Amino acid sequence: MDKQTVTIYDVAREAQVSMATVSRVVNGNTNVKPSTRAKVLEVIKRLDYRPNAVARGLASKKTTTVGVLLPDITNNFFNSLALGIDDIASMYKYNIILDNADNKKESQVLSNILAKQVDGVIYMGHQLSDSVREEINRTNTPFVLAGLNDEKNEIPSVNIDYTQAFYEVVTGLLEQGYQHIGFLASKPYFANNIDRYNGYVKALEEAGKTVDQDLLFETADSRFKNGEEISSRIKNSKADALVVVGDELAVKVTNYMVDNGVKIPEEFAVVTSNNTALTEIVRPSLTSIEPPLYDIGAVSMRILTKLMHKEEDVENHVTLPHKFVLRDSTKH
Repeated sequence: MDKQTVTIYDVAREAQVSMATVSRVVNGNTNVKPSTRAKVLEVIKRLDYRPNAVARGLASKKTTTVGVLLPDITNNFFNSLALGIDDIASMYKYNIILDNADNKKESQVLSNILAKQVDGVIYMGHQLSDSVREEINRTNTPFVLAGLNDEKNEIPSVNIDYTQAFYEVVTGLLEQGYQHIGFLASKPYFANNIDRYNGYVKALEEAGKTVDQDLLFETADSRFKNGEEISSRIKNSKADALVVVGDELAVKVTNYMVDNGVKIPEEFAVVTSNNTALTEIVRPSLTSIEPPLYDIGAVSMRILTKLMHKEEDVENHVTLPHKFVLRDSTKH
């Protein structure tokens, strides 16, 4: 392998460990098994992997800080992304300024982060509003979107192909015999960043079905507490399966169905989208799309280091592979 192209992802794949483990070894973290550390170090030596010296250097007139904006600090989805960001930032000797936009205008929070003279920003959010895009376009500070796509393809981003993932989920449910599959999301997904919805529609159309407006359900946001009323509506609809954007909402619907005598998965199936720890805590446990959340954060931070140091080989959009975890909320 050409050493100029060797990355942390190559080391992780060759050593058959996670990117998190490689970053811990490189950073000297002691929370790694000696045998695993030895295996990773052997691969690092064999591949001659070296974290980019330019990216790790302390460039003049730089603050060596990056801003990270997330919409809800309590959301496990964004927590997992942030962990990947933090590990790679530590590897390249950057400090993080993290700000939470919950109940605040995201463009204003972004403006506050930029006022701190950060060298770059990673933006996580449910959507890319016009006001946020305007704020980004006003500055020369490098930006990367983590877990979010830019439909105009102007801002570098890292995500999975949620259109394909939801297409595969709905197709699978149809093959299992479910006929009336609902779609549940918070409101932004019906107006902006509609990749998941597009996958849902594509699967129905290929199966010769039209979108039934009575099977589209939306809430103000994806918090658990907002699921009570919508769960009642879903139960009283003709839906026999549901795909959900957001694990908290999926847990709320599942609990409501079970509490009201609905048999899962015999009478009703639930598939969620993020595979956070919540999917395993609830009973029945939830079948889920499995995005590599840590890796999305880690790759986003690595791209940001390239942008901050004006490297040439910068990917504008990275799509990472997704998987599925089959659990008790669907038939097997």
